[in-house]
Amino acid sequence: MDYIEKLLEKLKEWARKIVETILGPDSQPEPAPVPIPVDDRQHRRR
Repeated sequence: MDYIEKLLEKLKEWARKIVETILGPDSQPEPAPVPIPVDDRQHRRR
């Protein structure tokens, strides 16, 4: 049984490498943009 499990792991690894080669690496979701506060006042009060 241990031999079969090792064989399956190798097959999974090869399949993952083939898919990454064809489609590119695993796409990760783009991080949400962080809002940056902007001081839109034209002139500051003194």
